[in-house]
Amino acid sequence: MELPRDAERLSVYIGESDERDGRPLYEVLVEEARRQGLAGATALRGRSGFGANSRVHTSRILRLSEDLPMKVEIIDVPEKIDAFSAWLDGVLKEGLVVREKVRVVFYRHNGGKK
Repeated sequence: MELPRDAERLSVYIGESDERDGRPLYEVLVEEARRQGLAGATALRGRSGFGANSRVHTSRILRLSEDLPMKVEIIDVPEKIDAFSAWLDGVLKEGLVVREKVRVVFYRHNGGKK
């Protein structure tokens, strides 16, 4: 797969404990991105953060470390981001979604070689 130099990044900010059908939401998002044929998706676990309710989630305080921030990033062409965003709108009940233009410098894979 080739990505053009001008692409878009979709960033989805959710909580680690967010679920969809009993499964972690970040896993569902990554799997759906793959199913839709997007170039790739990465789920990142935050160490600290807060959202709309202003409750701080941090790995430093044991009782608050149960719902750390998660960010799922996807980079692809605008048309594929459009399709994924439409699906996401029906799935996401809480969180923040950011979409921005990016410039792809490299996108390489080993072609299945080890």
